[in-house]
Amino acid sequence: MGEAVEKVERTEAEWRAALTPEQYHVLREKGTERAFTGILTENHETGDYQCAGCGAVLFMSGAKFDSGCGWPSFMLPADSKAVVEHEDRSFGMRRIEVTCARCGGHLGHVFPDGPRPTGLRYCINSASLTFERAE
Repeated sequence: MGEAVEKVERTEAEWRAALTPEQYHVLREKGTERAFTGILTENHETGDYQCAGCGAVLFMSGAKFDSGCGWPSFMLPADSKAVVEHEDRSFGMRRIEVTCARCGGHLGHVFPDGPRPTGLRYCINSASLTFERAE
């Protein structure tokens, strides 16, 4: 049916050594950066958004839009196998958490209030991403 995603696994010590404290908090502890503070929120350059934990391409600039929510927002992932969605019932809410399919890092959440054609808003922490500008 399709190729399985090659998993990236590290010990907690290896994750702490590879990531900044903010990246570690978001990716490994399911944290959230404060709204409107992320470096990629206002990025409008053309390129790929990759997982800060493992480098997997997660989103493309063509799917990014300004939702006004304070975090980078995308209509869809770069590939259907790039992210995994999980039910999240933390903090007394029912949301859909989005994680990197390759390393399991927490990225953010997806909401059904995005623009057409998908109607989705992948609300993603800047700290969970790196950006590679297209040549």
